[in-house]
Amino acid sequence: MKSLYKASIVALIAIVLTSCSGAGTSSTQVSYVSGNGSVTYIQTADRTQAPALAGMTLSGKNYSYAFGRVTVLNVWASWCAPCRAEIPTLIALSKKYNEVTFIGVLTRDNPPTAEAFQRRFEIPYPTLIDDSILLGFKGSLPANAIPTTVVIDRNGRVAGRISGEVTVASLSTLIEQVSSE
Repeated sequence: MKSLYKASIVALIAIVLTSCSGAGTSSTQVSYVSGNGSVTYIQTADRTQAPALAGMTLSGKNYSYAFGRVTVLNVWASWCAPCRAEIPTLIALSKKYNEVTFIGVLTRDNPPTAEAFQRRFEIPYPTLIDDSILLGFKGSLPANAIPTTVVIDRNGRVAGRISGEVTVASLSTLIEQVSSE
């Protein structure tokens, strides 16, 4: 009987600890995977077309992007600790590389909460709230973690990905590599 009691306590503790890992979020974040910051670069000949980047933004406007510039697409959620940590870097780099288009894609989040996050940090680029866009990356470099940042070349082809939190060095290097092509 004591072993059954101990097993029940251990199971209860495990449930409580895992339910706290989402920082008070809904159960949709249970499958959240954190990346390790690894960078993948795809040679020009091996790239595939990125999906269309269009839809409703957090600010309630329709947005449609036509490729022609190097593009940084950041997949984020307001409840995601690495996303919160990397936002100052993304904002700074979006200002430094003004010839590069930055776009966010919200995933697994409540739009009003994310919109408050966007206002708080004064994110200067649009964030699309249709995460079905991410399905279009399935044949190339899918968003395999939150956050994920994808760099798209001028021709609209997927050129690289950072899986996990970006750093100034990792994203700058990828942007400069793709921009110099």
